[in-house]
Amino acid sequence: MAISNEDDLGDALNNNEDTIEIEGDLARKVFKIKATGNVAWIIAIAAIGVAVALAIPSGGTSGLIGAGAITVLGLPVATSAVAIAVAAGGVGALNKLRGYKVIEHSDNKLILKRS
Repeated sequence: MAISNEDDLGDALNNNEDTIEIEGDLARKVFKIKATGNVAWIIAIAAIGVAVALAIPSGGTSGLIGAGAITVLGLPVATSAVAIAVAAGGVGALNKLRGYKVIEHSDNKLILKRS
């Protein structure tokens, strides 16, 4: 089953799916999250962590993403990253996501395999 929204991706990460197929705009956003270098990721994840900490108690995504995450990822990708983390219950899911290996990538499709 192909995933096209952050909630389903959060569920797949929580379920430790071996293979995750992502389609549409979310595929492009997730690819950018995965392609972010380690130093830039540290800056982005710190800002995302604050946004997630504010969003989880309210059950929504936070409007306060942080300049670091927006600078590194861009607003649409940073917003999606927060939504994935909220859906999965925390920023640890984003680190788990970055641990998956890209086995196929095109404009509308991304297939990840758990390492």
